[in-house]
Amino acid sequence: MSGSAASDEAPARVPTDLQSFAVQLRRMNGELNRLIHGFAAGHDLHATDVQALAAILDSSDPLTPGRLRDHLGLTSGAVTACLDRLERAGHIRRSRDSEDRRVVHLHYAPGAKAAARTFFQPLAAATENARVRFSEDELDVVVRFLAAMNEELSELRGRQR
Repeated sequence: MSGSAASDEAPARVPTDLQSFAVQLRRMNGELNRLIHGFAAGHDLHATDVQALAAILDSSDPLTPGRLRDHLGLTSGAVTACLDRLERAGHIRRSRDSEDRRVVHLHYAPGAKAAARTFFQPLAAATENARVRFSEDELDVVVRFLAAMNEELSELRGRQR
C-alpha cells in the first residue's frame, strides 16, 4: 500500500469506555506532574506552590488567601507558608483591598509570568501540536468535556470536605 493510500484511510477508532478515559487522564496527569515538579525544583518551590501560582494566574478576580486555601484544600498555616515562599521568590505580591484593608489580594508578579512562560513554552507547543490535529467542532467537544470533568471534580472535592 502506498503512503498516499494509507493517509486516505480513516484513523483507527480508539476506545472511549471509562477505562480508556481513566488511563489517558492518569497518563496526562503524570506528565503534567513531571513538568510541575521540574518547574518547582528549578525555582526552589514545592509542587503545591506551583498549584497555587496556577490558581492565582487563572482566577478571574483577585484571589484571597482564604479562597486559595479552599481551592488547594490546605490549612491556613500551609497557605501562609506557601505564599511566603512565593513572595520571597518574587512570584507573587500581596496587596490590601482599598475598601477593606483586612482583605488581602494575591497577584502574580509580572516577572514571574515570564519565567513560567519560558519554562512551560514546550508544553504550550505540545498542546498546539495536538490541538491542530482536530477540527474546531472536535475541539469544542474536548473543551466541553474538560470543563465538565473540572465541574465534576470540583463537586467531588466539595463533598469530601
